[in-house]
Amino acid sequence: MRRASVVVVAVSLNGVLGRALAPRESGFAAHQVGVDRLLASYRAIPIDANVRLAKKTSNLFRARAKSDAPGLDVSGLTGVIAVDADAKTADVAGMCTYEDLVAATLPYGLAPLVVPQLKTITLGGAVTGLGIESSSFRNGLPHESVLEIDVLTGAGEIVTATPTNEHAELFRGFPNSYGTLGYSTRLKIELESVPPFVALRHLRFNDVRELETTMDRIVAQRSHAGERVDYLDGVVFSATEAYLTLGRQTDEPGPVSDYTGMDIYYRSIQERETDRLTIHDYLWRWDTDWFWCSRAFGAQHPQIRRVWPKPLRRSSFYWKLIALDHRYGIADFIEARKGNPPRERVVQDIEVPIERTADFLDWFLREIPIEPIWLCPLRLRDPAPVPGPRPWPLYPLEPGRTYVNIGFWSSVPVQPGAPTGAANRAIEREVSALDGHKSLYSDAFYDADEFAALYGGEHYDALKRTYDPSSRLLDLYAKAVQRK
Repeated sequence: MRRASVVVVAVSLNGVLGRALAPRESGFAAHQVGVDRLLASYRAIPIDANVRLAKKTSNLFRARAKSDAPGLDVSGLTGVIAVDADAKTADVAGMCTYEDLVAATLPYGLAPLVVPQLKTITLGGAVTGLGIESSSFRNGLPHESVLEIDVLTGAGEIVTATPTNEHAELFRGFPNSYGTLGYSTRLKIELESVPPFVALRHLRFNDVRELETTMDRIVAQRSHAGERVDYLDGVVFSATEAYLTLGRQTDEPGPVSDYTGMDIYYRSIQERETDRLTIHDYLWRWDTDWFWCSRAFGAQHPQIRRVWPKPLRRSSFYWKLIALDHRYGIADFIEARKGNPPRERVVQDIEVPIERTADFLDWFLREIPIEPIWLCPLRLRDPAPVPGPRPWPLYPLEPGRTYVNIGFWSSVPVQPGAPTGAANRAIEREVSALDGHKSLYSDAFYDADEFAALYGGEHYDALKRTYDPSSRLLDLYAKAVQRK
């Protein structure tokens, strides 16, 4: 039986409505209750205090400023407001996680155009802080499927920004602003149809330059060896062992793999040439082991894995372990007991033009002792939702050009006498030399002038004056680099 074309998730109003509402109307009314709570919390913050979110969790690896001041109450902005299956759109609260968003859309055979890898990433976070996944070579980045966005600005006003209205410059400048211009309260996004399964092929390469050439061709043709390619990413284990994983959407029934138990997804890439997953498990294939980072906690050791509670095999739990380490310095204490130096955290995602991918990998594998490395090609959508040679000025990728996101998440020994962040600084220099950028969710060491040149400079300053004239929100450089 076909379901109704509009489903509403946020329908509980705790008795505040005095009349029966249509499902879609009640969803938006419930959302308004959350918005009103948010605005009340904004007005309660002292005028001389910085405005921040009152949230206990984060997917950022940057140091967060400690504050005992009250923050914005976003507790009523965590759900899906409505899904319109006929229009293939969804209205979503800014703090809704992709886990909840996907759970609301998959029953209708729909999914967001780009679903970042970790379940607790929020839609608002992926738009203001960027996101990427294996559909990005055809669908771009999450903010490119946003149709309109409601933003609580630093001035305490909620404005609706679209590509063409009076707030179009805010719409263009919101991606990569990291909450320094405002916070999204509602986003209307495009969805795409997805069948129940994804068929995978893992292609091995003994040379990263051959991988680069093949990846470039697949992105251009959206196919390989006569088969359509709907998803594309890769893993580099060493200079002589790297893989591209090609995903094809399919409704063909058949057996599927399960990587939420004893089997580990990234190891399967080395062990088998083909595979099949449900669309749900494909979207969350990286979350169970946080890519490969669960090995740092022993969660990949067979004996430990057997007793590790399955509900706790997920990125959000590993985040809690990381938070404990940051709080008590556990890892550095263990290294010191072994007579080893402390370690520098090297947790970064960078983008370089696809033709410089092998150059960066050659340098990285030679200079930075971290493996594996994740690869994910991307292109801005064509046609772009907004016009211009640099349609998203705070992260100015070029339309019509293919880039590759390269992700690496670990630590390296601190060398005697080295400056703070030596490895990260070296990575920044190499990325800039290759005409690339890096994401700002982790440590950054740019000086103010270079940062302005890379991340919007004068355009950002103009938006800041318009939408946060009293500087109630942190400046982007302060938040991303100075960490005040």
